[in-house]
Amino acid sequence: MISFKGARFPKDVILFAVFFYVRYTVSYRDLEEILAERGARVDHAALNRWLAKYSPLIASTARRRKAPADRSWRMDETCIKVKGEWVYLCRAIDKLQKTLDLMLSKRRNKTAATKFFARALEVNGLPRKIVIDRSRANTAGISVIPH
Repeated sequence: MISFKGARFPKDVILFAVFFYVRYTVSYRDLEEILAERGARVDHAALNRWLAKYSPLIASTARRRKAPADRSWRMDETCIKVKGEWVYLCRAIDKLQKTLDLMLSKRRNKTAATKFFARALEVNGLPRKIVIDRSRANTAGISVIPH
């Protein structure tokens, strides 16, 4: 449970501001104006403090409440251009097509694959089966996984 003890504004105002900032691409000043239209006079510096304090707490609560992933995963990689630079997009999905984890990497090597699988396993648990392409990097990354 997230504690709002000592907060000057009601819990609903704080949660609305954090959700709105994270969900939509708005600046602190724009969010200050949006909240003012709804009757809450909040300074942009206070919004900055709210985001720093409550965003990680909300994210960890959401991770705990997340539905468990299916035990069969598929992992694929593709190249995409991000800010004019080509990077690898690694993605793991379960058999119900629910995205389990994403990672952008400059290289497609054992280190990147190990990092990706370690994070995916930490959040989603150990799967029964992982379907991958024949990439040596992915095979090496999976071989590091404790069985």
